[in-house]
Amino acid sequence: MRNLLTQDTRVVVQGITGTEGRLQTAAMVRYGTKVVAGVTPGKGGQEVEGVPVYNTMAEAVQLQKANTSIVYVPGAFVGKAAFEAINAGIKTLVIITDGVPQKDSIGFIDHAAKKGVIVVGPNCPGLIDPRLRMKVGIMAGHIYTPGTVGIVSRSGTLTYEISWYITQTGLGQSTCIGIGGDPVVGLDYIQMLEMFRNDPGTKGVILIGEIGGNAEELAADYIKRTKYPKPVVAYIAGRMAPPGKRMGHAGAIIMGNSGTAKSKTAAFNSAGVRVAEKPRDTARIMKELIG
Repeated sequence: MRNLLTQDTRVVVQGITGTEGRLQTAAMVRYGTKVVAGVTPGKGGQEVEGVPVYNTMAEAVQLQKANTSIVYVPGAFVGKAAFEAINAGIKTLVIITDGVPQKDSIGFIDHAAKKGVIVVGPNCPGLIDPRLRMKVGIMAGHIYTPGTVGIVSRSGTLTYEISWYITQTGLGQSTCIGIGGDPVVGLDYIQMLEMFRNDPGTKGVILIGEIGGNAEELAADYIKRTKYPKPVVAYIAGRMAPPGKRMGHAGAIIMGNSGTAKSKTAAFNSAGVRVAEKPRDTARIMKELIG
């Protein structure tokens, strides 16, 4: 799988003139991200943080050579925005918005797969590579430092907390990505594990999971089946959640014995993955494994 962020990443912000779009555009530019365009229909010709605004994605891609999009439009309009970005030639699509209808997510994720486009999210914090001083998302840049630990998470808040612990150990991060907490998302654990497998700068991987679904079990099976060559540490949130009750994310619901913290922990243990009891333990364990 290709790297998600490179020196050639050129970002367009869909919904740049909204409150969140403006705020996060400024933060991305300060961090070092090459934000080259914004798109809001009917607002073409304006500027936000020195970034030119266009009416359509086709204009932004053609005139500014944008290849990556981040979406800050309301959930009901994400489907249309995603299709427009994909059809304009965007190669990586990061969807921060929550509340996206599942039917819409299924539609644009399927369309993206046919076009060779990587989708991150929806309902995610995005991704950051401290080594490149580049982020496409809402992470607070000061938490991160260049290093050797790759982090993949279904939880935004835990992403920040565990990344901070990793920074405190002195290990730092290679790439950190939130894949989203919805039942239907684009990029998954296995795809990210593949990317980290092929990244010489990543020495170990932390998987941050939660109750609901079987994404963690599938990742554990992949690690076991392929004899994954790099140390992996996991943390599962929601161990005290009662069956049948959704906790936090739309995808964090357990039914009977399916999707429980116990089943996920057992799967990771079977694959030789150490599972941390507390978020801060992930950093300590990773330090033991890779020094």
